[in-house]
Amino acid sequence: MTVLEDRIVMAEQSDELTLDKMFEWLEPAPEGFKVEIVQGAIYMSPQRDNHWDIIADIYDQLRMKYPRKRVKSDVRIDYPGHLNGFASDVVALKEGAVKDDKGRWRHQDVEFVAEVISKDTAANDYGPKLQAYAAADVPVYLIVDPYTGEWHLHTRPKGGEYRAHLTLDFGDQIDLTQTSVAIKLTTDEFPREGSTSAKETPTAEQ
Repeated sequence: MTVLEDRIVMAEQSDELTLDKMFEWLEPAPEGFKVEIVQGAIYMSPQRDNHWDIIADIYDQLRMKYPRKRVKSDVRIDYPGHLNGFASDVVALKEGAVKDDKGRWRHQDVEFVAEVISKDTAANDYGPKLQAYAAADVPVYLIVDPYTGEWHLHTRPKGGEYRAHLTLDFGDQIDLTQTSVAIKLTTDEFPREGSTSAKETPTAEQ
């Protein structure tokens, strides 16, 4: 076992495992890697050029409505469920959003989330994260999959699930005018990443 694994096992045995403690053990994160904790499992993934290009495109378009300080990328926000500390690709916060007593943004103030699929963590975005965002009543959850050339829009959360779901292709406009985001996003310049779907990628070993 590694030192980190030893610490986690000891904490689990004493019922003291917390998100704060796990993130503390992970600092400093390797440069160029995104670190998240999903249902108690740690994920570190490098950021690819195409991945970042899509994130930057979404960020730029959100800035047509949102002030810079209300749009975040790779910033830890804790969500409902067992040990969920996500660093979402893009987050837009509600007007009047405030940090909690630990200096972190609250999931209650998240208005929009976008996750851009990476092969190694695709199952999280389509599974546990989808469930956590719905449980947190995040109004809009957008999945962008450069492997399939599709985007998946989830809206109208209720009772821990999204009641509305739309899937269309890169090039099709994402109409958010009927949501709290109230803008349209273009996808014409979203780059593709090969032609194999990442949706069926198994979860990383825990």
